Amino acid sequence: MVILNKIYTKRGDDGKTELGNGERVKKFSKRVIAYGTVDELNSLIGIVTSLDIDKDLQKSLLKIQNDLFDIGADLCVPKDEKNNNFLPFRFPKNFVLRLENEIDSMNSSIEPIKSFVLPGGSRVSSQLHLCRTTCRRAERYVVELMEKEDINSEVLKYLNRLSDWFFVSARKYNDNGKNDILWVPSKNKNE
Repeated sequence: MVILNKIYTKRGDDGKTELGNGERVKKFSKRVIAYGTVDELNSLIGIVTSLDIDKDLQKSLLKIQNDLFDIGADLCVPKDEKNNNFLPFRFPKNFVLRLENEIDSMNSSIEPIKSFVLPGGSRVSSQLHLCRTTCRRAERYVVELMEKEDINSEVLKYLNRLSDWFFVSARKYNDNGKNDILWVPSKNKNE
């Protein structure tokens, strides 16, 4: 159990933060940017959960928020075990399968896409699209971190599938895609 009785420590006043293994790094390090963007996504999900949504979406989003906290716990501890005096948490494999099953279930009642879908429609759908694009940004930062350091590949797989989950859920909450806003390509770029 985590107990915090004092929120500010003043240790970040020098532009550095502490990773899960105690290592101090700059706040703009690739690792901090990656798990910070995952945290930002989690906050955006919190906005969706405050809207008038059904219990199924509420339940799925709560699981996803917990998953994202797990991903943050994984990302905040470098994979180089020799520097850790404890067994760090690593994000498990089976969570991606759960997302895929939920995507397939949601998608079964939605008509196939006939054009690219613009973000928008209902308020819930618009927020889910914002979650999708933030998830994609988190995914890009994780890929960038992977170029430099070894990380748990399940994190990347989950974020990749999660952005798909947000896309399909946005369509579902646009009346199963009936209220999607479709892209209409310009016929004449000079107009």
